[in-house]
Amino acid sequence: MSAFTETALIKKLAELNSSQQSIQTLSLWLIHHRKHSATIVKTWQRELESVPEPKKLTFMYLANDVIQNSKKKGPEYGREYSNVLGKVFAHIGEKCSSDKLLGSLGRILNIWLERGVYDAKAINEYRARLHRESGSSKNGSKSHDAEAGERDKDHSSNAGGGGGSGSRSEKSERREKRKHEERHSKSKKPRHHHQSSSAPAPAEEPAVEPENGHTPPYLPLGEPPEPEELIKALTSIENSASSDAEVRERIAKLPQEISEISCISKLEDKDKAKALATQVNEAVDLLNEYNSRLAAEMEERTKLAAMLRDFQAEQKELLAQAETRLDEHKKKLAKMLGLQKEIHDHLSNLPDLTQLPDVTGGLAPLPSAGDLFNALH
Repeated sequence: MSAFTETALIKKLAELNSSQQSIQTLSLWLIHHRKHSATIVKTWQRELESVPEPKKLTFMYLANDVIQNSKKKGPEYGREYSNVLGKVFAHIGEKCSSDKLLGSLGRILNIWLERGVYDAKAINEYRARLHRESGSSKNGSKSHDAEAGERDKDHSSNAGGGGGSGSRSEKSERREKRKHEERHSKSKKPRHHHQSSSAPAPAEEPAVEPENGHTPPYLPLGEPPEPEELIKALTSIENSASSDAEVRERIAKLPQEISEISCISKLEDKDKAKALATQVNEAVDLLNEYNSRLAAEMEERTKLAAMLRDFQAEQKELLAQAETRLDEHKKKLAKMLGLQKEIHDHLSNLPDLTQLPDVTGGLAPLPSAGDLFNALH
C-alpha cells in the first residue's frame, strides 16, 4: 500500500467517484494510514468545501465508510470527524439546495444514530446545522430528511417505542427487541435489509439512485435477515433456472440449422423455409424466456449474497459479544472459587466446638473486685 502524503491524498480525493469500489478502496487506504487521521480529516474537509455539490455527497459517503469501518481498529477517525462534522453540515446546508442531497445526508445521520456511531445530541446538532441554513430555500416545505429527523427525535424521547413504532412493521419491532436483549447494555444498532442488488439501506429512507451510470454509493451492511427468511431464500434458489435440466436439455437439442446462417442458402423450397422460420421463432421464444429467468435468478442470487453477508456480520458480532460475556463470567467464577477457598480455609482454622469442655452446668462465677485486689497482694 502506497505511503501517505498530503499530495497523494488530494490526488485520491480528486479521483474519487460514487461507485462502491472507489469509496471502499480509498476508505481502506485511509484506515491503513489512520495515524495521520488529523491531517486526513482536515484535508478531507478543505477539499469537500471546494468540490461541486454532487461530489460533496460522495465525500460524505467516504467519511461514513471510514468512520464505521475503522471503529474496530481505534477511535481516531470517529473523534477527528466529530471535530469538523458540525462545520461540514453547516457548509452543505448553506451552499447546497438539492432535496436529493439533503435527503441522502439525512439517511447517513439516521444510520449513525441507529448504529450508535454518534449520540443523539450530536446527530440532532448536525441535522440542525444542515437544515438551519437550507430551510429558507425550501419555501417551508419539509424534506424527507426533516421528517426522518422528527422520527429520530420521537425515537430518542420514547426509547425505541411509542412514536417510532407506528412506522415500523411488527416484524421489525420483534427484531429490534431481540437485538436489544442480545446486546444488553450496548447501543441498539437496528439495520434494515433493503431488497435491492445495490448496497443495503434503511427501510425508512429511499434508496440512493445511481448517478451518471455509477453503482449506488456504498453504505456498509444492512439489516440482517431472520433465519426463516434466509432459509426461504436459499430454498428458492434450489428451484432456479440454472438448475432446470429439462429446459437446458431442450436448448441443447435445438437443431443446428436455426443458428447457422449458412444453412439458409441450402433451403430448396418455400415450405422448408417456413418450417425453419417456425423453428427459429420457437427457439427465440424459448431462449428469451430462459434468459429472463436467468436474469431474475442473478438478481435473487445478488440479494441472497447481501443477506448472507449481513447475517454473517450479525452472527460474528453476536459471537464476539457472547465471548466477551463468557470471559466476564469466567473471571467472576474464578473470583467466586477463590472466595470459596478462602472461606473453606477460614472454617478449617476455627476451633472444633465439639472438643471444648462441657459447660452445660454453667460457667464459674467471675471473681469480685475484692478477690482481684487480694490476689494482687
